[in-house]
Amino acid sequence: MLRSLYSGVSGMRGFQTKLDVIGNNIANVNTIGFKGSRVMFKDILSQTVSGVSAPDENRGGVNAQQVGLGVSLAAIDTVHTPGSAMTTNVPTDLRINGDGFFAVGTTEQVDAPYLTRAGNFTVDPTRNLVNSEGLHVMGAGGAGPIIIPDEIVSFSIAQNGEIIGVNTDGETINTGQVVGVVRITNPAGLEKIGGNLYQVTGNALGDGEEIEVGIPGDPETGVGSIISGQLEMSNVDLTGEFTEMIIAQRGFQANSRIITTSDQILQEVVNLKN
Repeated sequence: MLRSLYSGVSGMRGFQTKLDVIGNNIANVNTIGFKGSRVMFKDILSQTVSGVSAPDENRGGVNAQQVGLGVSLAAIDTVHTPGSAMTTNVPTDLRINGDGFFAVGTTEQVDAPYLTRAGNFTVDPTRNLVNSEGLHVMGAGGAGPIIIPDEIVSFSIAQNGEIIGVNTDGETINTGQVVGVVRITNPAGLEKIGGNLYQVTGNALGDGEEIEVGIPGDPETGVGSIISGQLEMSNVDLTGEFTEMIIAQRGFQANSRIITTSDQILQEVVNLKN
């Protein structure tokens, strides 16, 4: 009897977590570069009431009798499907068309930068290309932070990440600066740290791999190209999230009914003495 009570409790806890994840997804429906998450469940170890007996020449086999002990979380996965493009026509707004992440960080994080899909960058007073948190955008090939040269009065960013500038004489010049893109073997292995940033973990890259800030659109690395004047929107689908919310709500209610019913039966057992 008590097994059903604990099974109901585990189900309620699981669906509460699912509702927490859904709520966070919906809250970030307009967050630039946000990737939604999903909750996966698994059953808890079953209790064996009677074991298995193999068939012999006189009698057939008997299957095991097992009673499940509830549910637990199997995974909370980050879904790295691409979000819709939003055109802003701002030259420093960048969107990765394909796989990859922008590398951002402080000047001390050239070898271990944070990663992000949010390309709402700006140029600060010292001519550094930075994100909304003031972290430097890293260049390709380990070049370090992107710095726009002083003699440049305007610039554009090509699909391969090259920053093409126009100087005071109206001449078009290649600044030698290339916005880098990092490709991760297992993006789901990245750890969210807030601020639209990801941190590389041991499950994100393969054995012996290191973060390599490559050239956008490079077919050898498989990273996507850069589209200037656009941002990647959140990949959260409100229709799907609200449907999952209904499922989680009904699942929570059903598990609470398990507890209520088990309690009523226990009350009947207690009343037998009367």
